[in-house]
Order: sequence, then C-alpha cells, then structure tokens
Amino acid sequence: MASVRIAVHVTPRAARDEVAGWRGSELAVRVTAAPADGKANAAAERVVAAALGVPKSAVAVVRGHTSRHKQLTVEGVDEAEARRVFGEEPPEHA
Repeated sequence: MASVRIAVHVTPRAARDEVAGWRGSELAVRVTAAPADGKANAAAERVVAAALGVPKSAVAVVRGHTSRHKQLTVEGVDEAEARRVFGEEPPEHA
C-alpha cells in the first residue's frame, strides 16, 4: 500500500482548522485545538486526512509529538497524490 511522509508545521489555537500551504519545506497546518493532551496533534491528523480524502486513522504523527514541527505519515496516498492536493513542494518518502 502506498504511503507518504509529510513534514508539517502546526499552529495551535488558530482561528480555524485549515491547511495553509507550504512554509518552506513544511506544510503549514492551523488548528483551533490547544497544544495539550495531544489535542493539537489529533486535530492536525484530522485536517490533513480531510484534505487528502482519507480516514483519520490513515494519518499519524510519527515524529515531533510535543513540537510544532512534526512528521506525519499518510497511508493510502502516494507522493503524486499529495503533490496534487497540496502543491508542488515534494513531501519526503515514507
């Protein structure tokens, strides 16, 4: 099964949940959740999953659980699909 790893920069306590595009080599993800008890991580997973059209269970934080700079893996999506949805900045291979 295809998978892709994406570097993200999460901004907690934002005005809305959204993917805000590329910020250098990281995908900027804004979430309304606070960065406590994993709520911002779960919200970031949910936002990325919705943008890619996959179940939330297909997206997981694999690095940076307590940092704004995270690595997410997405199962069921290849690099080409991620580029189509998020633009041309190439995500890292999983």
